[in-house]
Amino acid sequence: MLLASYRDVPKDDWRWPYFRPAELACKCRGRGCRGEYWHDPDFLDALERLRARMRRPLIINSAHRCSVRNALVRGAPRSRHRKLAVDISLEKHNRHTFFRAAQALGFTGIGRGRTFIHLDRRAIPAVWTYPGAESAWET
Repeated sequence: MLLASYRDVPKDDWRWPYFRPAELACKCRGRGCRGEYWHDPDFLDALERLRARMRRPLIINSAHRCSVRNALVRGAPRSRHRKLAVDISLEKHNRHTFFRAAQALGFTGIGRGRTFIHLDRRAIPAVWTYPGAESAWET
């Protein structure tokens, strides 16, 4: 469900202690929206379980993007970020453990970057490695 702003999320209904709507909202700073937010409880439940399994904070680099923000960062026109996807920093995480945990928790779109991992929940599973990150993912 798309909300005009993360500020519109009812605070009484927020049940995800490790995350806040503001960190999952668009970061265009008013260039295209005012913190547009895509609310998906199932996605948030999986993200919360991932955080608990990893036993340390998950730093969200990017989550929902309005069309302007997506264009500014040269995102794909049909990017999953247009609804809800996250790019999470791999700093202080074992990338292979993180990858396996994300798969086990139902993330079906997994992009492996050099310093981050992309997660979404698409209908047809896909795993890819971003250009330049191949050596970081070699065992």
